[in-house]
Amino acid sequence: MRLGPDTVTPGLLGALQTGAVFARAEAGVLALAGPGAVASMQGLLTNDVEKPGDGAFIYGALLTPKGMIVVDGWVTRRGTTVTYTVPVERREAALTIFTRSIPPRLARTSDLTADLAVLRLAGPHTLAKAQIAGVTVPPGPGRALLATVGDTEWEVARAGDQAPFVLQLTAPASAASEMSRRLVDAGMLEADPAALDCARILAGWPRVGAEVDEKTIPQEVRLEELGGVSFTKGCYTGQETVSRLHFRGHANRHLRGLLFDAEPLLGAGDVIHQDRDVGRVTSIAWMPDPRVSGGGRWIGLAMVRREVDTATVVRAAGRDARVVALPFVLPFTVPA
Repeated sequence: MRLGPDTVTPGLLGALQTGAVFARAEAGVLALAGPGAVASMQGLLTNDVEKPGDGAFIYGALLTPKGMIVVDGWVTRRGTTVTYTVPVERREAALTIFTRSIPPRLARTSDLTADLAVLRLAGPHTLAKAQIAGVTVPPGPGRALLATVGDTEWEVARAGDQAPFVLQLTAPASAASEMSRRLVDAGMLEADPAALDCARILAGWPRVGAEVDEKTIPQEVRLEELGGVSFTKGCYTGQETVSRLHFRGHANRHLRGLLFDAEPLLGAGDVIHQDRDVGRVTSIAWMPDPRVSGGGRWIGLAMVRREVDTATVVRAAGRDARVVALPFVLPFTVPA
């Protein structure tokens, strides 16, 4: 994934740092409804669905039996209904797991993607701006509620502090334009979905199809650090691999940040250190520097072997780059 200067403008970066921005997420929404919905999701998700109780908003992934990530997303629990909001390109994969794993007598699986709009709001002033727009905000992170805005009932979910967005708003697609108008009138910047990827990269958050492939395990892409894995819940698909790695071993590669000294080359994704191939670049973004006219630098995410420490200079995408810890810290002051 590559976000250039035409996508990450000074205005967008400024809104993410000191204001508020929203965009319609390219998301699929699946629902489990029935007396066994919570228990069924508990047996599939890497995170704990039962312990947080009703009204919870939880990040977690579905795994293969060998512990590889199939899809990640956000779970909302309301009564006997559980919804799972996932990247739209992995909707079918999640739906397949549900239909194969969950008996209809326990929970009915529904694909609501075509009927719903999902807006995600980011930036430090998000909560204040949302309230000005008439949105009732959940009392704390990891919670969700139903709120009527205008004539429409919206599901309002509040993510944790490490997430790349602050609020997720979900409602019938026909209500999206009215909510967008309200948010703009409240002083939020409206952007396209690429803005959410900009926030994701800055937060060091993985994406299926970029950082996550068919051989990725949760610890390699920070799911444990991001609060997406529980080690106190009961069994779930793929748990044995995840738990064994947590208690008895370590991942051989990790998701890290890169600070480039020049624009990364197109089509070049290898990370080289001391003449060895030690990883691959997965996401790249231009970050403008508002302090300097036309200034800025390229940053990126990469999967690199664990022996490559932070502060190490590597050759990545054909350029020198410094490996840094995640999330990124702005402004960037350390040269590559």
